[in-house]
Amino acid sequence: MTSRPPSVPVPDTDAAALAAAVSRRRNFAIISHPDAGKTTLTEKLLLYGGAIQQAGAVKAKGEQRKVTSDWMELEKQRGISITSTVLQFDYAGSTVNLLDTPGHQDFSEDTYRTLAAADNAVMLVDAAKGLEPQTRKLFEVCRMRRIPIFTFVNKMDRPGREPLELIDEIEQELGLACWPVNWPIGSGDRFRGVIDRRSEDLLLFERAERGRQSLERRLAPGDPDRAGLVEAELLELAQEELELVEGAGAALDLEQVHAGELSPVFFGSAMTNFGVRPFLDAFLELAQPPVARESDQGPVDPLRPEFSGFVFKLQANMDPRHRDRVAFVRVCSGRFEKDMSVRHARSGRTIRLSRPQKLFGQDREVVEDAYPGDVIGLNNPGMFAIGDTLYTGARVEYEGIPCFSPEIFAWLRNPNPSAFKSFRKGVNELREEGAVQVLYDTDPSKRDPILAAVGQLQLEVVQYRLENEYGVTSRLEPLEFSVARWVSGGWPALERVGRLFNCKTVRDAWDRPVLLFRNDWNLHQLQEDHPDLELHGVAPVVSGVEPIAL
Repeated sequence: MTSRPPSVPVPDTDAAALAAAVSRRRNFAIISHPDAGKTTLTEKLLLYGGAIQQAGAVKAKGEQRKVTSDWMELEKQRGISITSTVLQFDYAGSTVNLLDTPGHQDFSEDTYRTLAAADNAVMLVDAAKGLEPQTRKLFEVCRMRRIPIFTFVNKMDRPGREPLELIDEIEQELGLACWPVNWPIGSGDRFRGVIDRRSEDLLLFERAERGRQSLERRLAPGDPDRAGLVEAELLELAQEELELVEGAGAALDLEQVHAGELSPVFFGSAMTNFGVRPFLDAFLELAQPPVARESDQGPVDPLRPEFSGFVFKLQANMDPRHRDRVAFVRVCSGRFEKDMSVRHARSGRTIRLSRPQKLFGQDREVVEDAYPGDVIGLNNPGMFAIGDTLYTGARVEYEGIPCFSPEIFAWLRNPNPSAFKSFRKGVNELREEGAVQVLYDTDPSKRDPILAAVGQLQLEVVQYRLENEYGVTSRLEPLEFSVARWVSGGWPALERVGRLFNCKTVRDAWDRPVLLFRNDWNLHQLQEDHPDLELHGVAPVVSGVEPIAL
């Protein structure tokens, strides 16, 4: 193993500027079940951050503005988030990088990749429904990555469950201790605001015109107006519940918060702005700044003077007029500068980054510099893949981002042979960005790709985008498989076991064998018949190998 060359000394002024920039940054992703209000909360945070002048509606009518994060045409039509977006804004002396993720479970793999770039997560919970399946799944990903979790209990202005019951559910089902930062006064149509637990102030809210900032009034513990503005029984009940929380709950410990073991909890209503500003203020105070990232050289500190970062997302056709492809890069260390030359760890090539972009939903502008915790967009002429590392100075390569086992499979047929060139380009670019996994038959005469997805909606999105972005119509033919497993040891391992039954062998984009099974029973049967054949539900990370194309 070759020794690492020494780092070039950096003037103290540069080191101090880097440290100051890192300390100002907060980076987080929002995770939730569909319809919990994630996109609405995102819009209100942007509104308070001054990044937009009017909050949008997920299902906009008439002249209502569409939401910033849902920029794709299909997202606007269906009123759901389909793809992750990055939204950066400044607030109260901090630079906030908000990684908005799809809530729909069919796009959970896009969310997994985005969480790889997050330093914190906000878990959004519907006050009426509590924990839901998709929230549980995404929580486990956060736990696996030891990401600090902040909980926002949403829709308190609607009929819902008791706050103590919701806290207990989170602690019992997720094994996550909770520390309520504020406590609701009433709920539903009697929701009056929250008690700030640390200052004991009352934060009272008045409903405002939809889409605008609600009025909020802060009353200190000795303020005589408290008695006249809140019904006595509501305030008394809230204070009694807080006494129970104080007696049985955990103490606020930032080390436990940053280790992902203790969740600060907030109550409010994103739609009416109740509790959004207090949440943002407290989050910036309690969340961790950019942290060290694991690499082949060990943890890389954000204050490492040399630039490094990794690609966690690719997106084609963000600007349909130019048929562009953008690589989303999370900056991990050092200062990124426009026109700098970096090394591409997978290929070893040197690349000049002449037009880096600051991303804000679909909007972009050229960025002069960026720091750890920031996300920049790079034009991607087919050079970058998800998980790629870019760096200057001594070589470093970050941990790759794995692919998860798909559950739905279908042939993608091209009914128009004359459009094969556009069909091939569309399939290859959508596979590159991770919109869907693409598999290939082992019979070279069968040229049509097999789409592999977590949910049916992914396949529909691929067809929609092929037609609207590449001008290609397509036809899906479902395959009766529901389980995929990668073969450890590759093709030689398969050759040693000989012919296999009750499964189909295909290739993935890196020419690795993948076995498709109709159900779990067939998978278990094969494992019993061939105990030495090692199978994996998560695709191994590939380094230094170019994927094959259609």
